[in-house]
Amino acid sequence: METVLKAENIIKYFNEPEPFEVLKNITFEAKKGEFLSLVGKSGCGKSTLLYILSTLDTDYKGTLIVNGETLTGKSQNDLAKFRNSHIGFVFQFHFLLPEFSCLQNVMLPALKLAKYSPEEVEHRAIEKLKLLGVAEQALKLSSKLSGGQQQRVAIARALINDPSIIMGDEPTGNLDTENTNNVFNILKELSQQFGQTIIAVTHDKEFASNTDRIIEMEDGKIL
Repeated sequence: METVLKAENIIKYFNEPEPFEVLKNITFEAKKGEFLSLVGKSGCGKSTLLYILSTLDTDYKGTLIVNGETLTGKSQNDLAKFRNSHIGFVFQFHFLLPEFSCLQNVMLPALKLAKYSPEEVEHRAIEKLKLLGVAEQALKLSSKLSGGQQQRVAIARALINDPSIIMGDEPTGNLDTENTNNVFNILKELSQQFGQTIIAVTHDKEFASNTDRIIEMEDGKIL
């Protein structure tokens, strides 16, 4: 199976209040279609690692390769373009724009990428909403949806540009048990049926135990 992401010897320091090594020589790979969970106590470095893997944090030592492209050392501009094409984000809070419809929210990253015409982007957005079972909510304002529906719309938005990887930061952290299970099953299906690579930080032991692989961290290291 092809390697989609490769992290080699990632070291990260926080400099306040004094220099502190938060990530210590992290090396691992993620394959196409693999559903990984990053677990560990608060402060172990898992969210810090996720921000480096997703190119949002560039202040580290080591090498990050995604889709065969070395991203370490690239300009913020190039990274922003790369992110929009190759990386989808699902956070604990959906970050949908409340004054926009669900459809408009999902279309935004694709309109920004400008790879397809607006008509094609709209068609693709509706397809993603259908895939996530919320197509009938397309024209509603995102603020009018339930929490579980909002998170589904956020996943549709993460998928709109067909990213190589979806990065999740506590993607079910704000949901009740039923919606947590729904969102987990959607992510599982995306990895199994569509070959979507998913890397999710989670505190939910049950969520983690059902993913393909658990990467457990402690004190800035992988156990």
